[in-house]
Amino acid sequence: MNEGTGMRDATGPDEGAMDARDAIAIMGEARKRAEHELTINRPAIFASWGLVYLLGYGVIWLSVRGQRPYQAPQGWAIALVIVLAAIACATTVGVTNRAVSGVGGASARRRRSYVLAGALGLGGVYLMEAALRSAGASLGVIAVMGASGPILVAGVVLVASTAVWQNWHVFGLGGWQIVVAGCSGFAGAVGVWAVDALAAGAGFLVVAAVAFARARR
Repeated sequence: MNEGTGMRDATGPDEGAMDARDAIAIMGEARKRAEHELTINRPAIFASWGLVYLLGYGVIWLSVRGQRPYQAPQGWAIALVIVLAAIACATTVGVTNRAVSGVGGASARRRRSYVLAGALGLGGVYLMEAALRSAGASLGVIAVMGASGPILVAGVVLVASTAVWQNWHVFGLGGWQIVVAGCSGFAGAVGVWAVDALAAGAGFLVVAAVAFARARR
């Protein structure tokens, strides 16, 4: 009987240690899977918005660069921007929803608040354009507002988001967009589209490349 007890005492600690190691390994795998599933594909989001500015605004600049005096972008150029923006919005929503599917509570409320903030900001930009037009502002002034206003809104939302997510690459991107929006108007009604296309678009694409490099590590 003592021999049987000794055998149980000898094997018990090893089995317990193995069980503990197995449990730790299982928990580690579960954590890695959760992190992978909750990782938002930021490079795709940033790249899609970079193309909105680089291609969309670039095409608008091509459509207005010969206008003396400035009139307005051609309808087909505006349509292209709308299509690119719709694709970028769909990419953002699709990537985010896939990553955080089933995650609710405070996280879901934060996502909704960012979307709402962006939508309200853009609405305010377009309302301000209408107010400027009503006040007799020139087409050049309205063009600067229409080109740089959405970039300013995006920059503010990106900077504000870092208060929760603590992502300093996003903070830098938001700060850069704010600077671009504030300075690009000095290029004039035609030049503002080119400056915003290059500066704002490049900012998004650079951060997309940085995020992709970090994700590959």
